Amino acid sequence: MTSDSLAIVWTDDARRELFSAWLAGVSARHGLSLASLRLASADASFRRYFRVDGATGASFIVMDAPPPQEDVRPFVNVAAMFEGAGLNAPRVLEQDVQNGFLLLTDLGSQLYLHRLQEAKAQGDARSISSLMHDAIAALVQWQVRVDASGLPVYDDALLRRELALFPDWCVAREYAVTWTPDQQAKWQKVCDLLVGSALAQPTVAVHRDYMPRNLMVCPAEQGNPGILDFQDAVRGPISYDAASMLRDAFISWEEEQEIDWAVRYWQQARKAGLSLPDDFGEFWKQLEWMGLQRHLKVLGIFSRLKHRDGKPKYCEDLPRFFAYAHKVAVRYNGLGPLAHLLEPLMGATRHEAFY
Repeated sequence: MTSDSLAIVWTDDARRELFSAWLAGVSARHGLSLASLRLASADASFRRYFRVDGATGASFIVMDAPPPQEDVRPFVNVAAMFEGAGLNAPRVLEQDVQNGFLLLTDLGSQLYLHRLQEAKAQGDARSISSLMHDAIAALVQWQVRVDASGLPVYDDALLRRELALFPDWCVAREYAVTWTPDQQAKWQKVCDLLVGSALAQPTVAVHRDYMPRNLMVCPAEQGNPGILDFQDAVRGPISYDAASMLRDAFISWEEEQEIDWAVRYWQQARKAGLSLPDDFGEFWKQLEWMGLQRHLKVLGIFSRLKHRDGKPKYCEDLPRFFAYAHKVAVRYNGLGPLAHLLEPLMGATRHEAFY
């Protein structure tokens, strides 16, 4: 066993045995070297990913997604959609849906996020531009070629459940603030505006986390970028994935740069036949309001990860999301009350998690 494989920790012996038996059963078909198994990554959910080498020198990814917390069927379904659209996403080679195990093709280990951060630090505008242009082109291809009719609908109820994460986890748990009835009424009015804007947009297939942390740098002949973490895909507002890409959880850009990329997306999408406003300014407003809904949701999710799941590191990025949200809230009529709700929290004392 390698030192990496020794670092793999199982808290459930029965699941470890189930996993080992399943992987051994599929290893011969793919020439897997079981001794090379090591942790590849973990994410904010209960899923874990392992890397294992094959006899030909290629490596594979193994997903461990324990039921009932995780269901691999959406991943399997959306992976097939990406393949059908001619995009570079992991292909499912083996699956045990009942127990939550998948064997996948490996897209490598070079995250868009890390490459963009390096290029930004080095002032390498050319590399940044090339990577982002590829991501924009892939997003348009995804929206044009995928039939979204079979995906869950990003409806009024889901949008509001996501928004509710902000007062429930960020306001009440992270900052221990209790809103007055007047503040709660202002919050509901803002939610109505944001949900109304989202539902008024044309719908397409929405990745839901189309951001540099879920994109891989891949050779052009394989298709760049490689696209990960798509199991939560829905049919929803056309501006959602563009907003996710431009106003990211872990890297920020000057607004002039955001607008430049948004214009490029808007032009390519319209040329490809997608239904977007003729006026870029109207699309930019849609994107900003959609991004605001997402940022409020993420403020809640990151706080929940800290207080419920014992993962406090995510809260280090709360200031980035407050900055995103406040910038939009002060810019548009109707959203001013949200700015007043955010301002007491920005820079306020946060509370330690109760693990």
